[in-house]
Amino acid sequence: MDIFLLLIGFLFISLGIIGSFLPILPGPITSWIGLLLLQFTDVVPLNWTFLSVTLIIAVIIFFLDYFIPAIGTKHFGGTKNGIYGTTIGLIVGLFSPIPFGILIGAFLGAFIGELIHDINDTNRALKASFGALLGFITSMFIKFSISLTYFVLFFNSFWQYKSAFF
Repeated sequence: MDIFLLLIGFLFISLGIIGSFLPILPGPITSWIGLLLLQFTDVVPLNWTFLSVTLIIAVIIFFLDYFIPAIGTKHFGGTKNGIYGTTIGLIVGLFSPIPFGILIGAFLGAFIGELIHDINDTNRALKASFGALLGFITSMFIKFSISLTYFVLFFNSFWQYKSAFF
């Protein structure tokens, strides 16, 4: 059973890293589930403080993920239309066959949303689109950093008790 939990935990950790780049999958929370599964093995001693702190961080990042792109758009002069456009662009970009479709989708979505708000102000729309893109990249970097940290913690715990697993 321990090997099964280890493998499923590793799967969740890996999905968490992938989820750092996909807006549909909550990266840090998915990675945290991997940590939780590893802690539930008989080999690794259960540490509730460790799990609580890492969960709190994952939840905070989960909520910040929804605000950071909007803050970027707003900071660069965007409106609600730009924020909605960013979200729609992210979803459309996710299914785009072109490389970096998510980034292009976020930028174009914010730009189109801002143009819907005021078709004559392309400079402000471009500036707000840049803010949305910058916010999305910042959010993605934060999620990736946390998920990668959880991967290192997972691997470190496994390595410490590897002889008991095999």
